[in-house]
Amino acid sequence: MKKIAWITDSSSGLSKEFAEENDVFVLPLNVIVNGQSYKEDVDLSKDEFYELLKEHGEGAKTSQPAYGDFVTLYEKLKQEYEFGIAIHASSQLTGTYQSSVSASEMVDFPVEVIDSKIGDYALGKMIINGINMVNERMDIQHVISTLRTYPDLAQMYLMPQSFEQMRKSGRVSTTQSIFASLLSIHLILGFDNGNVIVKDKVRIKKRAKQKMFQLIDEAMNKYQLKELCILHAGVIEQAQQWKEEIEKKHQAVKVKIQTLVPVAGVHTGHGTLCVSWLRD
Repeated sequence: MKKIAWITDSSSGLSKEFAEENDVFVLPLNVIVNGQSYKEDVDLSKDEFYELLKEHGEGAKTSQPAYGDFVTLYEKLKQEYEFGIAIHASSQLTGTYQSSVSASEMVDFPVEVIDSKIGDYALGKMIINGINMVNERMDIQHVISTLRTYPDLAQMYLMPQSFEQMRKSGRVSTTQSIFASLLSIHLILGFDNGNVIVKDKVRIKKRAKQKMFQLIDEAMNKYQLKELCILHAGVIEQAQQWKEEIEKKHQAVKVKIQTLVPVAGVHTGHGTLCVSWLRD
């Protein structure tokens, strides 16, 4: 078996322990809060980030790793590994995919670079599945071809806490934010070919939750999901309540809970809840 390096960015949500044990190299994205830049999961934890965001959401931003960081990493990996498999967050939302492609070509290190067209749990699950396939000694070309099918099998729905943080981060205008607040509009966001789209708009927050659970019901009926993940932006108690409700209704599915990666939380705000899965 060839020695393989796995490469991703911090939007994958993978733990440091898992990465260290499985030759996964994670380039951290940056979050900028209250004028201070932090490397995601390096300079502060996800929980620490959400505490900061509650107080200093105004002007919070994100930035991708520097291109030079990719070059430096691939130069290092070239000395230790025969080739790499890189899976990054949606190229529609960040430039990490293209930076990864360009850097691997510049360094002349063979890397299969895959656009996950999503992020967080589903992206991390793609890498976990790939590592498991390699450990089971599957043919590497079969592993790569399987990984390339995953973006079409992944989904993530987000229920932002409010328009306010989306306004603060520049995702919607002040006028849109005020209009939505006056009408008490709540959004359900989803992914479509790598882009984040508005899946639905509801006037009452309780109905937003009902819509999220309806989307889970539809996915369970259509795909017989074996696992899904609830992601939360600093509100683990609500995530645990959702987990209990989902498990009571769908006893066959394994429900995980993770903290939403900060680069997503910057735009959707403290209190956001999401559900995500990667179909078999």
